[in-house]
Amino acid sequence: MALQGRHALVTGGGRGIGRATAAALSAAGATVTVLGRGEASLKDAVAKGDAAGFLVADVTDAAAVASGVNAAAAARGAIDILVANAGAAETAPFMKTDPDTFRRLFEINVIGVVHTIRAVLNGMLARSFGRIVAISSTAGLRGAPYISAYSASKHALNGVVKSLALETVKNGVTVNAVCPTYVDTDMARTAVEHIVEKTGRTPEQALAGILKDLPLGRLVRPQEVAAAVLYFCSADAAAVTGTTLAIAGGEL
Repeated sequence: MALQGRHALVTGGGRGIGRATAAALSAAGATVTVLGRGEASLKDAVAKGDAAGFLVADVTDAAAVASGVNAAAAARGAIDILVANAGAAETAPFMKTDPDTFRRLFEINVIGVVHTIRAVLNGMLARSFGRIVAISSTAGLRGAPYISAYSASKHALNGVVKSLALETVKNGVTVNAVCPTYVDTDMARTAVEHIVEKTGRTPEQALAGILKDLPLGRLVRPQEVAAAVLYFCSADAAAVTGTTLAIAGGEL
């Protein structure tokens, strides 16, 4: 129970990586609040014991995030750990990716993280303790065809992480990013469906196309990403900040 007494906020915590992370943090003793837009999945996380409470909010709404954080802190104590997991992906060739797509993904994948960090950071600095972990992507470490908007947003997110880490390094607050490749979540399944729709391939062929450049030969499991988050939140990682850790199955 290494995180006993710590309050963690996990955005996008109702499913996928967020849900697995909430479960891992709870198992490590943390009191977990999950935040997201889908009330049913958030309630299920609480009912299954993966979280202690939930907030319904959109991370792109700064006022809603700030209000939710205040409510969670009043109910379960000051927030010591933030896992900024909520995000979105869209794929298309560059010339079919209009500027609004870039703006939309930047708003969710970057500004949404900024809103959640701003809602918790002052309290962390005042207490001289905090763990901030952003869920980024290997797309934030390299380029790839058909994901220019998504890749740009994740590169920007990694820049926020590295810069903020230098501002907080002497104040007991660490800031890191976990950068997984394709993970076995709804987002990966949506990618497969998109390929099937556009190419006429079978789902099996579409998945094989995704995995052809991944030496691991399978999708990463959400629990494997959660394990990396758990490390960054631990006392053993107090000297680790500004890091982008790839969970990439040899892809890079």
